[in-house]
Amino acid sequence: MNQMNSPLIRIGVFYDGNYFLKISDYYYFQHDRKARISLEGLHEFIRHQVAEEEDVDVRMAQVTDAHFFRGRLSATEAREKDRLFHDRLLDDILMNLGICTHYMPLKTRDGRLQEKGIDVWLSLEALELALHKSLDVVVLIAGDSDYVPLIRKLNTVGTRVMLLNWDFKYEDFKGETRVTRASQHLLEQVTYPVAMHDVIDRGLRAEDEVVEALFVTQNEPAAYAPSTAAAPVHVKPVRAAGPTMAGPVGTVGISTIKNLKNGFGFVMMPPNNLFFSYADLTEGDFNDLREGDWVEFEVGRNHRDEDCARKVRKVQPPQLGEHDDDYEPVAVAAVGQEL
Repeated sequence: MNQMNSPLIRIGVFYDGNYFLKISDYYYFQHDRKARISLEGLHEFIRHQVAEEEDVDVRMAQVTDAHFFRGRLSATEAREKDRLFHDRLLDDILMNLGICTHYMPLKTRDGRLQEKGIDVWLSLEALELALHKSLDVVVLIAGDSDYVPLIRKLNTVGTRVMLLNWDFKYEDFKGETRVTRASQHLLEQVTYPVAMHDVIDRGLRAEDEVVEALFVTQNEPAAYAPSTAAAPVHVKPVRAAGPTMAGPVGTVGISTIKNLKNGFGFVMMPPNNLFFSYADLTEGDFNDLREGDWVEFEVGRNHRDEDCARKVRKVQPPQLGEHDDDYEPVAVAAVGQEL
């Protein structure tokens, strides 16, 4: 039994935001569950896990502080990368759960966006709150060995540390192997290491309600409002005399999906197929799409000034006439009008 003067176990939860979002993406796109991690469900799991480790009733284990740290794009860059909606959606979720957000600007170095200083900021905040708010348990959702000094310092002031960590490997959209694994040095320093990949897989098999609640049950909101215009699904595709160009920005097209993997895909539109991501869907769930599905889309431009597909939504296959099995995809300026 915990020997603190107060019977209440005060829990502070600290998120390395990019680490958490990587985990959530894995379960949404790679894992059989095909769902994102629920922050509300995660906090409930933490309460139960801490109560078990501290040998108290779950009602006496309460999350009193929660903080989310992440590098963030500027508004202009987020707009160019079509991330504004999803950044705002994340903010809404964090705000509604009372999770305090801490953002630092992402810096471009050698042509790549880099996150600098987040680990230091998280460590300073966690130590300060552990001291001034007398947190009994600090829960870290992170995997980097840079947090070892924080854990050591928390140990010296008598605050126990729980680490939620994941270990998995998968192949990304480019065919490259991606590995997520917590630092062994980090695992050796914490009071309560929790291997979440094992906990989740065992809990799902056993239909554990607390583990089941770790996942969001509804589809992700669409980044765009569904179009009210009739889809050009009954337009007979035009036999192409040569390579079909996507057309200017804003052009509406209809074609099929060629490749799908890890939240990304391509719409067939010779000579250069159009890239799109789950953020470009106007309705439905990305995981319900299949290669060969017909979709309506709008031609857009990405941050590299290349053609891409926006406002993508699944539609019924067009009605083809007899001997029309070799039609090419088409782009239309408006419903029923050829470019």
